[in-house]
Amino acid sequence: MTNKRIAVIGGGVSGLTSIKCCLEEGLEPICFERTDDIGGLWRFQENPEEGRASIYKSLVINTSKEMMCFSDYPIPDHFPNFMHNSQVLEYMRMYAKEFDLLKYIQLKTTVCSVKKRPDFSTSGQWEVVTESEGKKKVNVFDGVMVCTGHHTNAYLPLESFPGIETFKGQYFHSRDYKSPESFTGKRVIIIGIGNSGGDLAVEISHVAKQVFLSTRRGAWILNRIADQGYPFDVLFHSRLKHFLKKICGQSLMNTYLEKRMNQRFNHEMYGLKPKHRYVLRMGLGQ
Repeated sequence: MTNKRIAVIGGGVSGLTSIKCCLEEGLEPICFERTDDIGGLWRFQENPEEGRASIYKSLVINTSKEMMCFSDYPIPDHFPNFMHNSQVLEYMRMYAKEFDLLKYIQLKTTVCSVKKRPDFSTSGQWEVVTESEGKKKVNVFDGVMVCTGHHTNAYLPLESFPGIETFKGQYFHSRDYKSPESFTGKRVIIIGIGNSGGDLAVEISHVAKQVFLSTRRGAWILNRIADQGYPFDVLFHSRLKHFLKKICGQSLMNTYLEKRMNQRFNHEMYGLKPKHRYVLRMGLGQ
């Protein structure tokens, strides 16, 4: 019996792990990556590419290496707890090399369409059309894994800013930000207090005349480093903390964590105290 063929779309973190999982299950994966290299989000480019996630030059990951590494391939000890984006990419290259994944990846190959075959009800197969060097090819697969990520398209609701059409300054989404030099001596407002907003406000403040950080509802500000210098996520996501949360309940856990965060600085005094509790909103940019 021939092994089932699986199409993996995207050569980033999810794509690489999907290839490896397919091989472990005795499947035959073929990964299609539209750019000329692996890495996805974590491959920095000075100029943003259409249809691809983009990061800024100074970006450091906000999850510790202990919590983000693959269980079967630990991040090297000499890497920092919170890695620069170039080190995340280096780790992905090491992972791909260790498990010999690159030979299953077709670079500079765009997936044009994915649709069910006419006999899908009995075969369960998919028709995948790809394009490389101007030539299209029709492939048949038994399964498709979409690993294209979700940080690709910028959300810039200009209709929410009356008068923007007459604004004489510069405005753009953080997706297009790369470095702070162009803001030297300027007054800058950053809208949004998520991870990107906080990073950019700090970095730009070193060169700008003044920086404002605008937030609609406030946020609980969490430091990466916790007690005794340990990464926060290592201490918080433990069996003991999970047990205590079940015993004490979410409300009591919120009260404890919010008190700890207010000890670092008073959120209400800085106008940052949100209406929502911490654990209820915990996640990206919260």
